[in-house]
Amino acid sequence: MPIDPYAAELPPSARDGRLGVGVISAGKVGAVLGAALRNAGHQVVGVHAVSEASRDRAESLLPEVPVLEVPEILRRAELILLAVPDDALAEVVSGAAEAGHFQVGQLVIHTSGRYGTGVLAPAEEAGAIGLAIHPAMTFTGMSLDLQRLSACAFAVTAAEEVLPVAQALAVEMGGEPVVVAEEHRGAYHAALAHASNHLNTITAQSAQILEEIGVTDPSRVLGPLMQASLDNALASGPSALTGPISRGDTGTLRGHLQTLQAGGFPEDILIAYRALAQATAQRALEQGTINEAKAAELLEVLAEDSQPPAGP
Repeated sequence: MPIDPYAAELPPSARDGRLGVGVISAGKVGAVLGAALRNAGHQVVGVHAVSEASRDRAESLLPEVPVLEVPEILRRAELILLAVPDDALAEVVSGAAEAGHFQVGQLVIHTSGRYGTGVLAPAEEAGAIGLAIHPAMTFTGMSLDLQRLSACAFAVTAAEEVLPVAQALAVEMGGEPVVVAEEHRGAYHAALAHASNHLNTITAQSAQILEEIGVTDPSRVLGPLMQASLDNALASGPSALTGPISRGDTGTLRGHLQTLQAGGFPEDILIAYRALAQATAQRALEQGTINEAKAAELLEVLAEDSQPPAGP
């Protein structure tokens, strides 16, 4: 069923190729993307929602859409949006295929960053068309996510002949499609997890240090600094690196380590600081902000007593 790649530029009523969409399930991602497809003019014919939170989310973002069991959604819909957890995806697909629920020509999209279309092989063997479309965004499951989609990249993976369909659907949902090859999905997802999840960890660790020394609102201290650092890193790449390591300031680095070791802070903070400082030193050397001798000196300091202090 063809989809016009330029359809998102037209009002919904004027677009061709409108589809009946089934959403499985109404988690934060599924409900938002289902609403985005509905805003693009597609008809959401059913949503699967088990928990009370999912049902509330479906009622809020997909009002008047019936809550149905999975087999009924697969029977009714031309486009299936699988927004289930990564670890459950393969089982959901294989189970539905074994039960004979997929239809020839049915579009089956999953939203997992981890997988390409290989995980959809059982559905494709039944005649469905598999597409992997992952929005590179953190979702709240609220309507404000729909506005954020306009600044969001969507990783799309699909067979060459249907790749334009995946790209068009990403555009219709408000995002920008970025093609990621099947064999690169693992690296793609690792990059996003490293950037997003570990940023959260670093933020929490830094806030904890500030709280423990009496700073009552760490976000006011960290917010402007971290936002500026992120903006600079995205705009200028590795050349945006600043701080004691990029300056080769061995004394400051040793002082940080001593403070984190002696200050009674959680061990995970010191472990993370060491690991990231080592990586930063290597990148500073590659950028030429420090020479090999200074890099070796910094790495030696980081290796000193590298085991965190034992607990009481």
